[in-house]
Parts: sequence; structure tokens; C-alpha cells
Amino acid sequence: MSELDDFRREKDEFFGRHPQSPLTAEQKRGFVGLRYFPENDALRLEVQVIPLIDEKPMQMQTTTGDVQVYARHGKFQFQVDGQTAELTIFRNPNGYFLPFVDSLAGEETYPAGRYLEPEALPGNRFFVDFNLAYNPYCAYNEMWSCPITPAENRLKVPIRAGEKIFHEE
Repeated sequence: MSELDDFRREKDEFFGRHPQSPLTAEQKRGFVGLRYFPENDALRLEVQVIPLIDEKPMQMQTTTGDVQVYARHGKFQFQVDGQTAELTIFRNPNGYFLPFVDSLAGEETYPAGRYLEPEALPGNRFFVDFNLAYNPYCAYNEMWSCPITPAENRLKVPIRAGEKIFHEE
């Protein structure tokens, strides 16, 4: 079993049993685990980030109508199935944040997007592992407030890694 398999198994246990799970009691009764894309080494990346000079705070709308404040930290490009894609990494006092929507949104992935917390490396580089892409808690329960992916992070390519859209059994 891989490290990713272990991580996913632990997450499924948390979702199915833990009192702080985003699932409702009713959802937990029928919960058999989240659905994931197979592990994809091609979407485990070390990327060079081009810092953005203008790091003025921006307000990111949330699913409940609130706002969260982030700064645009930098942009990076990468290849997916022979196509170039570009994403912006955001930053707040809690760390780095990478929300994105891919071309599978609404069919295989959550329509409002998935999230990552990229790992900063020396020299404006980041480790971005799309296998760890996860749905925000509002994908499971509308009582949660989640940032809505900005337009600049809506991709025209598929990201076949990480969590798939949640379907209740």
C-alpha cells in the first residue's frame, strides 16, 4: 500500500466516524468512502513560481456570501496531457492556498473546484501534488463556508488526480 493509499484510508475513516467530519449524521450512515482518481505521478510537480509584484489583498467570495482575504503570491505553468496550464497560488497568514477548477467540473470533479496547500521550497519553487487535491467541506454539507475559486484558476484541461465529486450512496 502506498503512502497516498494510507492517507486516503485515514481520510475516509475520519469522514465516516469523526465528530468533526463535514458529513451529516445521515450521510455518515451510508458512507463507504470518498472516490478518488488513481494515483498520477505526472501530476506530482515541483514548479517554478513567478512572484507577483502587486500583492494587494483581494477578497475571495465564499459559498455562504462571506469573504476571505488573500494575496496573489505567484503564478506557475505546467503541462497536462500536452497542454500548457497556468495557476495562481494565493497566500494568507495561514499559508499558501491553491484553489482550482478543471474541465471535469460538474461531471467528475466538484463544480466549485478543489483545493491544495502547495509546499514552499527554496528559490520561488513549490511542490504541488494534485493527487492530494481535495473537495472543500461545502461539497459535502452546505453549512460550511468555502472560498470560491477565482476565474484565473479555472482550467480548460482535466486534472485526473485527487478527489472526485462526492455522491451520496
